[in-house]
Parts: sequence; structure tokens; C-alpha cells
Amino acid sequence: MKNKQNMVTVVIVTYNASKTLQRCLNSIYSQIHHNNIQIVVIDGKSNDSTIEILNKNSAQLYYWASEPDQGIYHAMNKSLLQLNTPWVYFIGADDALLPDFSKLIEELEDPSAIYYGNVMYKEKKCSGLIPPYQQAKLGVFHQSIIYPTSIFKKYKYDTRYPIAADYALNMQLHKDPDYHFEYRDLIIANYNHTGISATNKDLAFEKNKSKIILKNFGFGIWARYMFRKIKAHIALKKY
Repeated sequence: MKNKQNMVTVVIVTYNASKTLQRCLNSIYSQIHHNNIQIVVIDGKSNDSTIEILNKNSAQLYYWASEPDQGIYHAMNKSLLQLNTPWVYFIGADDALLPDFSKLIEELEDPSAIYYGNVMYKEKKCSGLIPPYQQAKLGVFHQSIIYPTSIFKKYKYDTRYPIAADYALNMQLHKDPDYHFEYRDLIIANYNHTGISATNKDLAFEKNKSKIILKNFGFGIWARYMFRKIKAHIALKKY
């Protein structure tokens, strides 16, 4: 289906990812529409056998580099310099694409749409259609989203948030009139629930979260979020 308008750059950020990287790459190679995918790998100067794996796979990679970075989102921002396709997708080296990813590629028609589907998380399908309040409260799995590349001419990941910068970006995009979120009921990836974003909280983001919700979702959703947060806090203090 090699259609230039449906070309996607898949970005993988790695650091000492030798245990899972080849599996992740194989999941991309096995896509029906693998010819519509360019792979970019940004490695943070791994000291395990990650570089050997990248060298072994170099003929199938559009671009890869290994140098020290300042964290996941700094590396993802560096990857933006390599984008020359209309669409971009970010996946962890410990995640894997599923066959439905190619089906979502077929849906890429509207350059103002941020297409998202579902992921398998802890062996369950997540998260379905996400209304604005749920997006504000819980976010959208970034492994479920294919973005128009044009977004990253306007935005970059906020590296103040070492774990939740993708969450913060999606909240900004909710407000941006140039883009809208478009759901498709497809399970496009396995999301590893033992990674850093699944097992740790971004304290800097949590500190600013209510302000970000107010700014990007408006007073109604902010008030609902704050009411439930206060209610949960009061209930917790009773025990």
C-alpha cells in the first residue's frame, strides 16, 4: 500500500534495551504495511548490547544514533529532526506493535486528525473512546496514538516532565483548534506495564496538573476534577 500520504515514522527511544529491542523491531517488520513505515531509533549511549542490535538491523532502519541524552523526552525531541513523513508514532523498546497498527495506517486521511486506537495493557484492552474528562483525568496511552507530523513543527515535549510529557502535550492538543482526536476501535500495540511510565509518578507534572487541566479543558472539567480529587482526599483521611 505504499502511499506517501500514509507514511509513518516509528520512533523508538532506547537505553540498555537489549532484552526487548529486537522483539519490538520484529513487530514492526511483521506489519502488512511495513513498507509504509520508516524506523528512527534514538539511543542514549547504551552500554549493553543495544548498539550491536542496532548495527545488525541498520539496513532496515531509516536513521539511528547513539549519544548521551537528558531523558526520554529529550531523546524524543531529538528524533523530531529526522521526521520526513506525514505521520509519526512513538513506541517504547519494551512495547510491540500488533497487526491492527497496519489497519490504522489505512485510516490516515485527515491531516488535522490525531488518530488513536487501543493498546493491550496488563492483558486487557484499553482504553476505548476517551471523552474529554477522562482525557484530562487519566490521559491517553501514547502507544495508541499516530500524530500528524505537522504537530511537531508547533510543539515539542516539555522536558520538565520526565515521565508525563506526552500526557501534557496531549492536553495542549485538546485545546488546539487546528487538531482533533479521532478514535478507531483497533488494538495497535502491546504496552509493557513494567516500564518507567507505568510504575512511577511524574511529581512535577502532578504538581501542575490541575492548572494544565484548567488551561486546556476549561472551568467545567477542571471543577469536576477538583471536586473528585478533594472528595477522594477527604475519604482517605477518614481511614
